[in-house]
Amino acid sequence: MAISFDAIPILRTPGAYVEFNSDRAQQGPSVQEYTAVLMGQKTSAGTAGALEFLAITNDQDPVTYFGAGSVLTQMCLAFRKANTTTRLVAVAMADDAAGVAAAGSITLGGSPTAAGTLAVWIGGKRVRVAVASAQTPAAIATALAAAISADTSLAVTAAVDGTDTAKVNLTAKNKGEAANELDVRVNYYSDERLPAGLTATVVAMLGGTGNPDVTTLIAAMADRSFNIAAAPWLDAANRALFKSEMARRWGPLVSLDGHIFAAKNAAFADLTTLGETPNDPHLSIAEAFKYPSAPWEVAACLAGVAAYYGQIDPARPLQTLPLTGILAPAESDRFTREERDLLLYSGIATQTVDASGVVRVERAITTYRTSAAGATDTAYLDLETLLTLSYLRFDYRNLWLRKYPRHKLAADGTRYGAGQAVMTPKLAKAETIAWFRAMEELGLVEGVSQFKEDLIIERNATDPNRLDVKLSPDLVNQLRVFAAQIQFLL
Repeated sequence: MAISFDAIPILRTPGAYVEFNSDRAQQGPSVQEYTAVLMGQKTSAGTAGALEFLAITNDQDPVTYFGAGSVLTQMCLAFRKANTTTRLVAVAMADDAAGVAAAGSITLGGSPTAAGTLAVWIGGKRVRVAVASAQTPAAIATALAAAISADTSLAVTAAVDGTDTAKVNLTAKNKGEAANELDVRVNYYSDERLPAGLTATVVAMLGGTGNPDVTTLIAAMADRSFNIAAAPWLDAANRALFKSEMARRWGPLVSLDGHIFAAKNAAFADLTTLGETPNDPHLSIAEAFKYPSAPWEVAACLAGVAAYYGQIDPARPLQTLPLTGILAPAESDRFTREERDLLLYSGIATQTVDASGVVRVERAITTYRTSAAGATDTAYLDLETLLTLSYLRFDYRNLWLRKYPRHKLAADGTRYGAGQAVMTPKLAKAETIAWFRAMEELGLVEGVSQFKEDLIIERNATDPNRLDVKLSPDLVNQLRVFAAQIQFLL
């Protein structure tokens, strides 16, 4: 029998028997459908159980599941401002029992000589209070505390100080270090002004300690697949846990891949120190120095952009894409091009702000900087490299699992029937080159001559049932820098 049937046996009973085989049904490259996972803390008001993975399909879901104003709710809403298409899953952790919530304050003083509006910004969200002429600071503080409390989307609670009645105390809704970076300011837009005669003194959020331990989160995640993730925790212990887990996921026996985004509101020197520490190809830390928006929102929004455009084309650079909903820092607080260039050498991803105030991706690098031997290494510098490698492995692996699930393996030159399900190294080489051509058409690779020359496909020397392949695709690069010299004549 020349044809390898899947289900029809050798029969003597008369009849016409027809089976279906879908091994060749799908033609061309596979579609890698992205899933994004957001990790963060909930409040007690949220209905979700700890470590429960929940699909987010609208803006009300996270409020219900994780509580209004929680870190995770704000992350979900920030992601959805950038991306409502990618499948989004969120998983909550409770605050660490030993944690402490960050706290800050706003103290009002003086005496308004004219009516006006007090505009307070907390994590990029505005709270406005009407101020009357000659109104006392204590009365304004009471009104401000009430207005903050009424806006449940904020990441803080507010109360008038028990001793100083002109002072409004702010307390983060979630414990931990992240809220130490929550921006609190009076006025943001250029046309916002304090009412004449009124003063406001802001004490920055501080004192938050004790992030949740992500050990249980990683265990709960197990082998759930995700392509893009974001988390608000950048303490050394959790970074190490995530680094180990992501290395496992990228391993050949797991092949789940994935990438994690975080962001940090810190000065240049602190960002440099942080970026040079992890050396993790699967972690990107975005600078968020003096951004009004919370750093966890910056991370989630960047994750949303990467998930949306990464699925469309993993090799196309993310530069210039907007971080929708993220408020830009004041012009005086933005890093210069020279500073951003240095940050990019220190493992920190950077953004720019255009003339209209829109925050845009500049370069979404990873924190990977050196090889295992300690040599400077740019192999995994750019996020697009990781996304492209992930797709190439996904599609090449899918090709073999889909098209050759039950084939036999024979040496080159074996004379078998044309309908037999037999694979040989020569056939595998032809299939691999055809696959490379398909990837070339997608704009993911280049250099077919080099690929053919370097391609090695052979039967394993000790296991006759194993086919070993070594392929060396030249990944397409991104147009990052255009340099020209104008040599003029007079």
